[in-house]
Amino acid sequence: MAFALLALPLVTAAHHARPAPFGDRLTVHARGAGQGAAEPVVRTSDRAVRAYDPASGGPRWTYTREGRRPVTSLAAPGHALTLWNDGLVTDTARTDGGSVRWHRAVPASADWLRTPAARGGAGVLQPLAPGARILAVVTPQRIAAYRTADGDLRWVLPARPGCAFAPARAVRREGALLIAQPCAGPGTSWTSQVVAVDDYGRIVPGRTPLGNGDLRRGADGHGRPEK
Repeated sequence: MAFALLALPLVTAAHHARPAPFGDRLTVHARGAGQGAAEPVVRTSDRAVRAYDPASGGPRWTYTREGRRPVTSLAAPGHALTLWNDGLVTDTARTDGGSVRWHRAVPASADWLRTPAARGGAGVLQPLAPGARILAVVTPQRIAAYRTADGDLRWVLPARPGCAFAPARAVRREGALLIAQPCAGPGTSWTSQVVAVDDYGRIVPGRTPLGNGDLRRGADGHGRPEK
């Protein structure tokens, strides 16, 4: 019995010493940031994502990943969305830094992010719905859209054969995101080298898109996607 009591602190210490998934390290500096607190300003440095209190300027939380660096980030209501140099996208609770809600790997993006063509991740993270309820991740090979509430993959749009999306060459027009898709072959019409998307996917005549609503709570207490 005495041996078991002595071993308990060692077991507890080992539990806390386990490496965090994806090399995450989230440090909260100011725990007073609760419900109703103003959302912090989010900035990326060479090695970390940091949130600063908008009134005092003091640090609120810091998020790092072992051996990785943030490429770019997007601050949205309740969310701090970050693209990392290994092609991982993460969502951190913006107000208090209480958790990293989800991680999503973007296929075949790590090598591209190291090239000048990536322009430091410009245009890769694109909000598609009010309050950034849907996040588009744009890379040359594809556009993938995620529901920010839970990281659920909503739709994927591959680039046309012989073409590639150019994330940095995107503009917004009346609720639509227009993204350049330059093609290598001659004779390709300019209209086919631009795609328009919104939170439901590619905008084409006569489409019947699926719903992308927020999670709502059912009678059994479980979250369900709202259609």
